[in-house]
Amino acid sequence: MSRVRPRGEDIRRFILEHIEKHPRDVSNVTSEHFKITRQAVNKHLQRLSAEHAISESGNTRSRSYGLAPLVEWQKTYGVSPELAEDLVWTNDFAPVVGQLPENVLDIWRYGFTEMVNNAKDHSGGSVILIKIAKTAVNTEVYITDNGIGIFKKIQDALNLLDERHAVLELSKGKLTTDPKHHTGEGIFFSSRIFDAFAIISGSTYWGHNFGQREDWIMDGEAIKGGTTVLLRLSNHTARTLEKVFNQYTSEEDFSFNRTVVPVALAQYGNDKLISRSQAKRLLSRVELFKIVVFDFTGVPTVGQAFADEIFRVFVNEHPNIEVHPIHFNSEVKRMIERAKSGKIEIEIPKTT
Repeated sequence: MSRVRPRGEDIRRFILEHIEKHPRDVSNVTSEHFKITRQAVNKHLQRLSAEHAISESGNTRSRSYGLAPLVEWQKTYGVSPELAEDLVWTNDFAPVVGQLPENVLDIWRYGFTEMVNNAKDHSGGSVILIKIAKTAVNTEVYITDNGIGIFKKIQDALNLLDERHAVLELSKGKLTTDPKHHTGEGIFFSSRIFDAFAIISGSTYWGHNFGQREDWIMDGEAIKGGTTVLLRLSNHTARTLEKVFNQYTSEEDFSFNRTVVPVALAQYGNDKLISRSQAKRLLSRVELFKIVVFDFTGVPTVGQAFADEIFRVFVNEHPNIEVHPIHFNSEVKRMIERAKSGKIEIEIPKTT
């Protein structure tokens, strides 16, 4: 008896997983991966289309494919003391997304309820709009409020220079404008556990993609008030809440005591990180953690004063905090080592 190679389910799964990145050439990509003809791939595309798992547009030569939404749903909620995120989850979200693996539902329950609660308690808005789109591959949720805007609120509460500093503080974790009622962990862990996480507010876009070392931040045209949070997760991920939490906690006390600080977020345009003031802004609130990792990805150089403030002054003042630099180039490494050794470079002006 001959064996069917490759199996149809494997081919269709591959198509679904790659169709968003290759909307026009998914047939070629699949054909090359499985070493089968394009005609064979097209049969699988036709079946997925008939099952309404994918959509297609254009004529034969310029045909484009995409994931078709299996579920599209939205609802607007008035913000009031009676609005409870757990009831929104139970009555609306869970029935809409339907059957999903338990670990996937656990992630959604955590992130969704945290973000709805955050919008309810902190936005200062009057309404929250929730949109859900589920495909055969993943589920995507948008949570939008009409409040002051999260970055603006953090900027005002912490007296920061601008909204980009708010992004830097969010990326560290343990940030809240209401410490009596919130730990400040919800946004941080949500940004680390979903496949894609993004916050859009004002003219600032901040996000994190799972598996990438660094956060990303962009400036664009300002939107009119409010905040939008995007959450995206594969319907079949093997990820668990516990594994992600364990990356930032210790085995001794299971507390959130480790943070990774993306140093590049402290840069503005072509500005270089050279001053003690810049270092002090980067160091804000890191004393709340036991282990602080400074990620220098995308940082070409730093000044002596900047490095000295972090790796000599701060370390000497906080001997119980572990400080670790990572992903630095040779130039940054030289400045860090000089700071650790206590050597200070003094630039003497040239005389004419």
